[in-house]
Amino acid sequence: MANKMKNKSNTTTSNIKSKELYIPSLRKLYIDEIIKKMIKFFNYSNVMQVPKLKSISLNIGIGDAKNNSKGLESAVQELTLISGQKPIITKAKKDISNFKIRKGWPVGCKVTLRSNMMYEFLERLISIALPRTRDFRGLSFKSFDGRGNYNFGVKEQIIFTEINYDKIQAVRGINVTITTTSKTDDEAFELLKSFGFPLKDKPVKNNIEEAA
Repeated sequence: MANKMKNKSNTTTSNIKSKELYIPSLRKLYIDEIIKKMIKFFNYSNVMQVPKLKSISLNIGIGDAKNNSKGLESAVQELTLISGQKPIITKAKKDISNFKIRKGWPVGCKVTLRSNMMYEFLERLISIALPRTRDFRGLSFKSFDGRGNYNFGVKEQIIFTEINYDKIQAVRGINVTITTTSKTDDEAFELLKSFGFPLKDKPVKNNIEEAA
């Protein structure tokens, strides 16, 4: 009995250590390459000035969630599969008469990813999901919010391979918000591009035209 307890304890300790040692590939890329690249590009005097990813939030809105419990339940299940984390139900913060929504009514679901789960999701998003978007040619560089955060929408949740098209109740869009510690949009742009995020290049300014 004592040996069984000892073996179980050793297994648990081993699992904890393996989790601590595991580093997602994009996180390793940030540590090994991106930090140095950002310091060189922006001439930071301190490594602590280098911006980093803070969180990634996914949100699905369902206007008729109050009267469509199955739709809400389906959205929660799908977001759980996509993110690997249980979402929370979002509720209306005020009455919206145009949509016949009352304060406190459920209007969708949301999940916020951080640390390793955030990096794992970002890698799947960049390498698998976004390339599956129809006629995908990159994301706009204009979707930053002025504070170093990036927002964009996915029109169909079926671009994620975790979703079985035959089992979905309806095709739904997902709003994605990538939050960084960047102080400017230029810093956030270079940070995300360094991760391989498919942002369209900014147009090069013509110095001759500016001088004129």
